[in-house]
Amino acid sequence: MYEFTHLDTVCFENFLELFASKYPLDLHIIQVDNGGFHSSLSLSIPENVILLFQPAYSPEVNPIERLWGYLKEQLKWLRCECIQELRESVQKELKNLTNEIIGSLTGWEFILDAISVAEL
Repeated sequence: MYEFTHLDTVCFENFLELFASKYPLDLHIIQVDNGGFHSSLSLSIPENVILLFQPAYSPEVNPIERLWGYLKEQLKWLRCECIQELRESVQKELKNLTNEIIGSLTGWEFILDAISVAEL
């Protein structure tokens, strides 16, 4: 089992701060698992970010799992000669994602309900 470190918390905080500052006028609901650094008491969360915790031991409700499944489906027949070729192929697929595709993969009712409760 992975033991989180202070560095994990710092990295997550940096991510949240960069993300929040990139879109300062928006309120962001970010779904996270129950990893220790996601719920650390010392974690500083920007005012325009809400963390939505998924139920414990339930990766099937994590929208990113569906997104990764979609990407794997797009790349399943790909044969790469090197890791750089794989990176470029993944980046290309990520750039091809549209709001409609992302919404169809991640717009689950419990997430939409959370947004509704937040009156967004």
